[in-house]
Amino acid sequence: MGPPRIHIVGASGSGTSTLGAALAGQLGCPHFDVDPFFWLPTDPPFEKARPPEARLVLLNEALDSAPAWILSGSLCGWGDPLIPRFSLVVFLWLPAGVRLARLRERERLRYGSAAIDAGGSHHERYFKFIEWASAYDEGDLSIRSRRLHETWLASLDCPVLRLEGAMPTENQIATVMRRLTLP
Repeated sequence: MGPPRIHIVGASGSGTSTLGAALAGQLGCPHFDVDPFFWLPTDPPFEKARPPEARLVLLNEALDSAPAWILSGSLCGWGDPLIPRFSLVVFLWLPAGVRLARLRERERLRYGSAAIDAGGSHHERYFKFIEWASAYDEGDLSIRSRRLHETWLASLDCPVLRLEGAMPTENQIATVMRRLTLP
């Protein structure tokens, strides 16, 4: 199979970054998250997308830096030129209630309660983000949705491992490691 070059994809809040970092630690290889490549650095973050061509240049440079790597996040469409580099794609899915609770807590830790509560400086962005994340399971192909991910996954030539439902990260790692040992 060669060195593992694993892409982990799923809805926001499904744990792609968490699993990516933990799996990279287990395998002793770098972990790259799509967000810093997708978004230009802004304050507050996640306000302005980098042009797709620039994202691909930066991601290819990062992936070229090591023979094995873990890449987490969604890159369906704009990142399709990277597909031939994947030796395995891991798809994570969690029920919406679990994902949204994680996202609410993450945003509260990231920005503070005062900023995201009604009247806070980040409240409108927070509300729009949660609304967007809530649409994942029922959304169409025009947004980051399960339908988009399923369509994309069906087009891949490399193996796809599905990890659906709540599972401790250690169990996810063990499942991926078992998959990597299969011929």
